[in-house]
Amino acid sequence: MPAPTPQAAFWNGMARRYAAAPMRAPENWEKTLERTLAHLPAEAEVLELGCGTGSTALRLAPHVARYVGTDDADAMIAIAHEKLAAEPVAGLSFAAARPGDGSLPPGPFDAVTAFNLLHLLPDLPAALAEMRGLLKPGGLLIAKTPCLGGRYTVLWPVVAALRLFGKAPPLRFLRPPRLEATIEAAGFAIEERGDYPARPPSRFVVARRL
Repeated sequence: MPAPTPQAAFWNGMARRYAAAPMRAPENWEKTLERTLAHLPAEAEVLELGCGTGSTALRLAPHVARYVGTDDADAMIAIAHEKLAAEPVAGLSFAAARPGDGSLPPGPFDAVTAFNLLHLLPDLPAALAEMRGLLKPGGLLIAKTPCLGGRYTVLWPVVAALRLFGKAPPLRFLRPPRLEATIEAAGFAIEERGDYPARPPSRFVVARRL
């Protein structure tokens, strides 16, 4: 893979601390897993983008035929491999890859998942087009995205200060309607939506490739 992006450089530096930190609001993660599994049949082949240290992949992979977790931060993928070695799951693999540079595994897949990722992508329309191209006809994009636009713009100066000191990654301040419109414009039809949590909204979307 080419030289690390600013995103990858940030997460490479944070990987061990991120892996060791306790999960905040685990009930929202459990709800996300529950709704995701409702759309994944046992024979599904799934590609996860931005898999981080692999925690979500390890939970979802036992329920499908094949699951490939990818992340552009090598340090995150290294931890994911450590977890997989300690807890082997048939059909699960990890790879360092990201949208936009041709490094993603070739499809087609039944589903592409992207949890806490879309707001971090520098060119969201292009990334969504690539995700669509990796899906089988009628395949699903399943994503959850923090939306800090609208009333939450008061947080912008805080995030800017955190970024200045290397404590936050580059990100986009999306609103749920704008996020959904961008997904639909990329050639998807949204079939399910929810917010886990509701405030600030972290929009869960299931969208079918048209």
